[in-house]
Amino acid sequence: MGMLSKRLGSYIYVLAVIGLLAYGAAALVTVADIVGRRLGMPIEGVVDLVQLFVMGGAWLVMPFAFLTSAHVGVDFVIDRFPAGARDACRIFGLVIAIVLLSLMLWYGYATASQRIMFGDMSQELGIPIIWYWLPQLLGMAASIVAVVLVIFGIINKEAAQ
Repeated sequence: MGMLSKRLGSYIYVLAVIGLLAYGAAALVTVADIVGRRLGMPIEGVVDLVQLFVMGGAWLVMPFAFLTSAHVGVDFVIDRFPAGARDACRIFGLVIAIVLLSLMLWYGYATASQRIMFGDMSQELGIPIIWYWLPQLLGMAASIVAVVLVIFGIINKEAAQ
């Protein structure tokens, strides 16, 4: 499990890097549009591009946040519990996260499939809507994997003690 866990963790890390690059691209497109407007050459479709980069970035970084436990938590309460109870509470919260992420992935896939079937595209540039949905679906699926890895990490830590 250790080798598989490391490999999956590195894939999640790569997704986070791609997400950060998407945030950077959103910033660059925005700045270029502002400069372009001053020069009388605005970037056409800036809203479509920035929306794609920001949403893609958010969804691709989310699995890394799960993997590193970077989400906001109520640690000041749980940290006062004994180790076994603390781990049980964390696992319970992570199982709830898996359920919610699974529902989001299921319904997200259904909605994406419908949008693709209708041939939806972005309003300004006509970017196929699948490019907006792929990072979301990939991010949700990778988030489920990340949460499972964290659960196994807690269980393995507990078994090692």
